[in-house]
Amino acid sequence: MTAPELVIFDCDGVLVDSEVIAARVEARMLTEAGFEITPEELASRYAGLTFRDILLSIEESAEAPLQATLLDRAESEVDRKLRKEVKPLEGVHEAVAGVTLPKCVCSNSSQERVEAMLARTQLLSLFEGHIFSAMETPTRQPKPAPDVFLHAAEKMGAAPERCFVIEDSVHGIAGAKAAGMRVIGFTGGAHIQPGHADLLMEAGAETVIHRFRDLAAVLEALSEWAEDA
Repeated sequence: MTAPELVIFDCDGVLVDSEVIAARVEARMLTEAGFEITPEELASRYAGLTFRDILLSIEESAEAPLQATLLDRAESEVDRKLRKEVKPLEGVHEAVAGVTLPKCVCSNSSQERVEAMLARTQLLSLFEGHIFSAMETPTRQPKPAPDVFLHAAEKMGAAPERCFVIEDSVHGIAGAKAAGMRVIGFTGGAHIQPGHADLLMEAGAETVIHRFRDLAAVLEALSEWAEDA
């Protein structure tokens, strides 16, 4: 295949171990609002979605409106927790630094939140100027829409079919595949449940890694053949 031109990293659950922190806050607030759910259930069922979309899904299935202030309160509390507690995934610094291709971040989280998390985990210098939030794209459509991936590829001067995406969620993989990109699933986050690797493969990941030390070899191997070969 033609040489890859860009490696795109998701942020939450890939670069930083933030999904488990957010799930604890959001599950507690949802339970207090009358929709009982555990952090594990929340992470498994809604991984990769914005909290706004999680609320819309819950309201539709429960056929009952949730408190209008819940979104703002949860977002504020999650931001506070992440700024104090978020940690990088094991081996991520070495893995990202070892990627010689152009690289960037595509996230459903806000630009401010992503930059704060990357700064706390000493990853910001590896991506500064190359961070793309779905909330900052022209359409503001979050994953599973492909918009943030296509926006990043355009800004980075890469053809979508020559991009590799590292994703931990089914919704993220759906967005990357819809953008015409190739995907490597990642299951190293604390929020990952048994069987998740199978779900990522079913969603369209070409392979799944659990440790960042495997990333370089997998990128090299997949770069040598076309998906449709």
